[in-house]
Amino acid sequence: MPPPPRAFLLSYQVFSAHGAIASDVMGVSTVCFQVLGLGNNHHSDKLATSDSSHSSAYKLRCYSAPSSFNRHPRRPNQRFIMRWPLLSAFLLALATIGVQAQSTTASSYFASESPIAKTNLLANIGSSGSKAQNAKPGIVIASPSTSDPNYLYTWTRDSALVFQTIIDQYTLGQDTTLRPLIDSYVAAQTILQQVSNPSGTVNTGGLGEPKFNIDETAFTGSWGRPQRDGPALRANALITWANYLISQGNSSYVTGSLWPILKLDLDYVSANWNQTGFDLWEEVNSSSFFATAVQHRALRQGAALATSLGQTSVASGYTTQASNALCFLQSYWSSSGYITANTGGGRSGKDANTVLTSIHTFDAAAGCDATTFQPCSDRALSNLLVYIKSFSIYAINSGIASNQGWATGRYPEDSYYGGNPWYLTTLAVAEQLYDAIIVWKAQGSITVTALSQPFFTNLVSGTAVGTYASSTSTYTSLLTAVQNYADSFVAVVAKYTPTNGGLAEQYTRSAGTPTSAVDLTWSYASLLTAANARKGGKPASWGAAGLTVPSTCARNGNGGTSTVAVTFNVDATTVYGENIYLTGSVDALVNWSTDNALILSSAAYPTWSITVYLPASTAIEYKFIRKYNGAVTWESDPNNSFTTPASGSTTLHDTWR
Repeated sequence: MPPPPRAFLLSYQVFSAHGAIASDVMGVSTVCFQVLGLGNNHHSDKLATSDSSHSSAYKLRCYSAPSSFNRHPRRPNQRFIMRWPLLSAFLLALATIGVQAQSTTASSYFASESPIAKTNLLANIGSSGSKAQNAKPGIVIASPSTSDPNYLYTWTRDSALVFQTIIDQYTLGQDTTLRPLIDSYVAAQTILQQVSNPSGTVNTGGLGEPKFNIDETAFTGSWGRPQRDGPALRANALITWANYLISQGNSSYVTGSLWPILKLDLDYVSANWNQTGFDLWEEVNSSSFFATAVQHRALRQGAALATSLGQTSVASGYTTQASNALCFLQSYWSSSGYITANTGGGRSGKDANTVLTSIHTFDAAAGCDATTFQPCSDRALSNLLVYIKSFSIYAINSGIASNQGWATGRYPEDSYYGGNPWYLTTLAVAEQLYDAIIVWKAQGSITVTALSQPFFTNLVSGTAVGTYASSTSTYTSLLTAVQNYADSFVAVVAKYTPTNGGLAEQYTRSAGTPTSAVDLTWSYASLLTAANARKGGKPASWGAAGLTVPSTCARNGNGGTSTVAVTFNVDATTVYGENIYLTGSVDALVNWSTDNALILSSAAYPTWSITVYLPASTAIEYKFIRKYNGAVTWESDPNNSFTTPASGSTTLHDTWR
């Protein structure tokens, strides 16, 4: 007979990647594992009902049995499972329960929540929507909330993303009743493009106006303007619609009704993609990864549409600017293994902006292309892991293993409404992973590079660099792990969805309580797109496959000036919370602005670094500045100066003075 258990623990060891722990307490072998508890709402997983609480999201269950067959008491956990086949099989089955629960939760949550999300999304579109009856037909209200905060406006960006979802559902045959709604959106946007506003007229910058009143009049209050992603996103949605109509033999409607709208937006994007503007969170006035990426997509597929319609005079210009935008897009990549969301703003750059970019520029035909940051590319996966980990600061993530879903927000430095997780950002993580799975299944392999290896080893310990064909056990293990990981983020959203299925903008970082604007239309759209991706649904291709970055890049809206990549390195010691910025004598260095100065990366501290595309063969002056607690400190005179090369790239090394 084995000796009785003692009241102290000699050792433990992780048993699997799903939270199981095996231990031996003086002759009694024990396995504990986590199962997901989803709170007291209608989506709760009934497997997690009792036992000691491990965290707000997980329950810990333990099973014990005598370990008399373990002949190595000082290494009690290394062999007992192998030496007790019956217990081994039992424990292996138990260890999968939590993962199966997550998968079941994602399936059941999407099944119950998708109809609610669809209904509530349509309710926010005028004038037939039950919560948008004062809005003009085809106008999307951001939320019916009129105070704390007041979101009863229509944003060009939000509206385009919502109607991209609606157009995809119609063109993919998922809901053929949506045609009248799409027609009303086209009519509404035709009107809004012509409304003069604080950003200008239709010909003088007015297309960059971020939001309007729901009666189709200009909003004239102070705001972060311009926002240059809106025209690109609207173009992307309407090009999807145009391409579908052409495939159905209705090119006359495209030429007569859609092309005039599209040309205005595409011309604006072509001329202004290289200009700064406020980011999608309406806070940072700089260049934005999200904006550049959706602008590149708009120009790329806009050129293809223009060619198909015989508009060759503009097609070549769009193609030129698309190549320039693609070149500039590469500059957001940080050697620290993530995408820097904005060129300004004074933050780390870890931002949901980058994850949203990956899903809104997804093109399955491009595979795992890193140049366009496709969802399964090594860059996008590396970035995703860095982004997720930045939200260890949330109390509701405390105690949850790194290979399980976490609540995620806009960016870790966020303070809006206390800086909380958002439903749409958490769902975006799941959607990127579902998109990646679509491509891996289609190509029949998964490639692990040195860059993406940390992402994969977080899920499957010991994953080596290499390409794994679908016939291998490693491929199966990785695919299953990524699927379960994606589902675990959906489980987080399910846990914090109230019983009526309503999705607000945010849920609190401490308790997961819905907060900020209620019934956010974008939240509902994100739920629908994530659910579609989980089922293997993919949007129409936009031409991302086979693209290459030009050897010489231009960052001029009229295509005239070539640029070169210049890396600025400066050695500077700082105190916690202090950052180093760059400003200088040309547009790309924000013309000596301190407010919009470019933040440098501290990844190689005390060396701070940034790569900027500057006009070739140009004399440049620049300086570094410090920002700390709102105070700005310039380095001492004189200005630094150099002349950029005619082509290629160069690196500068300075020391703070």
